[in-house]
Amino acid sequence: MTPQKPLPTKVAASTKPGDRKPWKKKTPVEVVLEQTDKLKTQIAEKEEELKDLRLQLQKFEQARKIFEVD
Repeated sequence: MTPQKPLPTKVAASTKPGDRKPWKKKTPVEVVLEQTDKLKTQIAEKEEELKDLRLQLQKFEQARKIFEVD
């Protein structure tokens, strides 16, 4: 019979209590509301980015008019 090797203690030592918040079960309503809030935030960020891009495009179109020879 071969002797069993002890399990490495590094695995058990690497998880420290207190590193993570305790898991809190969410209701389906809370999940949907949280996802809705995340989507609203993402939409607001994308709208701001789109606004900036439209402004940049407007500037380039004005510059293009200067270079065009009619």
